[in-house]
Amino acid sequence: MKKICVLKGDGIGPEIVNQAIKALKAVGDFEFNEELIGGCAIEEYGIPLPEITLKTAKESDAVLLGAVGDWKYDKLDPSLRPEKALLGIRKELGLFANLRPVKVMEELAGSSPLKADLARGTDIMIVRELTGGIYFGEPKGTEIRNNEETAYNTMVYSKHEIERIARVAFDSAMKRNKKVCSVDKANVLDVSRLWRKVITEVSADYPEVQLTHMYVDNAAMQLVVNPKQFDVIVTGNLFGDILSDEGSVIAGSLGLLPSASLSDKAPAMFEPCHGSAPDMKGMNKANPIATILSASMLLRYGLNMADEANKIENAVNQVIKEGYRTEDIYKSNNKSEILVGTEKIGDLIAERIH
Repeated sequence: MKKICVLKGDGIGPEIVNQAIKALKAVGDFEFNEELIGGCAIEEYGIPLPEITLKTAKESDAVLLGAVGDWKYDKLDPSLRPEKALLGIRKELGLFANLRPVKVMEELAGSSPLKADLARGTDIMIVRELTGGIYFGEPKGTEIRNNEETAYNTMVYSKHEIERIARVAFDSAMKRNKKVCSVDKANVLDVSRLWRKVITEVSADYPEVQLTHMYVDNAAMQLVVNPKQFDVIVTGNLFGDILSDEGSVIAGSLGLLPSASLSDKAPAMFEPCHGSAPDMKGMNKANPIATILSASMLLRYGLNMADEANKIENAVNQVIKEGYRTEDIYKSNNKSEILVGTEKIGDLIAERIH
């Protein structure tokens, strides 16, 4: 029996993860082992990423994560804040490749902040390098320079880090529309010039894939001007963080979009793109679809169970087509839509799977 490490986290995390577990139970038998991460781990252990959490994760076949964070921890030392756990577990599990699909469902094109005609048909896979770049580069710190407080971070990428994320992107493109857009800032940054050089070298191994390059500022604009031009976007940690969040809202809500963080050796981790939304905790309002679709990605990429993944995705599509909506995507002036809560939409999706 496959083992899934469940990290519900903070805020709405437990509520949305519970709905994903319903979907997973509807398609198969799994062993679920729950541990703490983020703020709830601070309350129990005094640190955001306990050793028992890492141990259980490493001994599992896949990891399902909710969300971490709460405003009440904002005054803690940065090394002890809930968000530190995310960087820590990514590094410990070697989760170097973050996949964020941005797909606009036909029935929800009108929920996008873009005009429906612009959003309709958007289907992008953003591939973000996750364990390198400015978030992990050394040196970093704060010191006094010229009698004033100064902070600094370093963006660093090695050739092998760029090569392996490039191959994830090109392999993804081979299963899609065979187009890769590499996003960098090669007109300014030395690290981006190496990025572009290595991406181009790797592309020679994929002659069927069309490779283009785009500066990050232009890419940010193109995502909202003409998102359908993109198939696979590959980029570094910082740019990927920004662009994937920008791209995610095209679908109409952060509550709709999942993500997968992959490694070449350790269990993969799957989580929704959104945060913990502590202001919505316990209100039965949160949209669990992003987490349910993350469970689908867990099956597809983590456990090699494509048929079961398809069942979950088809059930989500069916529930949306039937008009069921959580508050974030509900339009009160549309008589065909039915407003439901977190629990109800989770139940509906599990029922459609059955």
